[in-house]
Amino acid sequence: MVNNIPIFGRFLALFVFCFFLAACDQTSSQTSLLKIGQVEKNNSGWPRSIMTREGLLTLDKQPSRIVSTSVTLSGTLLAINAPLVASGATMANTSVAAEQGFMRQWANVADERGVIPLYQTEPNAEAIIKANPDLIIISATGGDSALKLYDQLKDIAPILVIGYDDKSWIQLADILGNILGLEEQAKTITQRFEKSLKETKSMITLPPQPTTAMVYYQDGTGANIWTTESAQGRILQELGFTIADIPESVKGNISMGMRNDIVIATGERFPDAVTGNSVLLFSASKDREKAFKENHYLRETSAVKNNQVFAVGDDTFRLDYYSATNLLKQLQTQFGHQTHVQ
Repeated sequence: MVNNIPIFGRFLALFVFCFFLAACDQTSSQTSLLKIGQVEKNNSGWPRSIMTREGLLTLDKQPSRIVSTSVTLSGTLLAINAPLVASGATMANTSVAAEQGFMRQWANVADERGVIPLYQTEPNAEAIIKANPDLIIISATGGDSALKLYDQLKDIAPILVIGYDDKSWIQLADILGNILGLEEQAKTITQRFEKSLKETKSMITLPPQPTTAMVYYQDGTGANIWTTESAQGRILQELGFTIADIPESVKGNISMGMRNDIVIATGERFPDAVTGNSVLLFSASKDREKAFKENHYLRETSAVKNNQVFAVGDDTFRLDYYSATNLLKQLQTQFGHQTHVQ
C-alpha cells in the first residue's frame, strides 16, 4: 500500500498537468477563432484583443497617445474622438490636402486638437518614435500604408494593422471604437451619418443605372475604379445606385498591391472599364467633368454620349465621417434639392 502512493501521486500530477494543458489549448483555440478585425473584451473592459493581419494584438489599457501613419484612418479616428496626437500626411497645399498635408475635410479639426503632422507622403520611423506613442496604427494597404516600418516599430509600441480597402468608414469606426474603448463615440457618429444617408436617399433621383464610380487621372490616361467593396461603392449602393460591372479583361494591374476596393484601368483597357450608363468622378471638381467628356478615347461610352458624367467633390478620395458627409451634400446638389446635412 505504501509503495502505491508515489505511483498514484505521479498519475494525479500527470492528470492535473494534462488538464492544465487542455485548458490552455482551449483558451488559445478560442482566441485563434477570432477573425481579422474582430475584438474580444474582458468582462471588466480591459484587456482587449483584436485579430490583425500581423496576428493577435492585445491592449492592457486604453491608449492615450495614438499615432496614425495613415491619413485615411486619421479622419475616422478624429470622428470618434480618439486621443490622436500625430498623423502621417500627404502632399500639402493641393485640392485634397491643406497646408500641413492633412485632408481638407478634417484639417481644421486636427488643428483644434493639436494633432501634429509626422511627415508628408514618405513614412518616417524616427518621426513616429519621437511622437512617443502608446499605440501605432498602420494601414494594411494603400498609398498611405507604412507597413514596411512594422519591424522597426514593433518594439516601440503596440501596432494595430488594419485594412480599409474592404470596409466602409462606418465599419472602421465600429472596429476602432471597440478596440480603443470608444464604442459610444463610434455609435453616436455612425448613427448621425446613417440618418443623413436615409434622408439623402429619400430626396435624390438617381441618374441612369448602372453607375461607374472612379478617380479619373489628371492626365486622362486612366482611372482607379471603385468596386462594390470600396467605401465609396458601399455608400452608393446604400443610396440605391447599382455599381457597374468591370470586365475581367480590365483587371490585373496590381501596382498598388492586392486591393479589393479599386480596379486600375489604364491605356487601351480604360474605355472598356467604363461600362456604366452614368459616371461619378470622385476626388474631382466640376472642371473634371468637361475633361472626361472631351477625352477622345471615351466618346463612345454610354455615359459620355448621354451626358451623364458628374463630379462629386475634391474630398471624396479618402472617405471618413467628414468627407462622406460632404459626399451626401454633393449628391443632393447633383440629383435632388439641396438641404442641410448635419
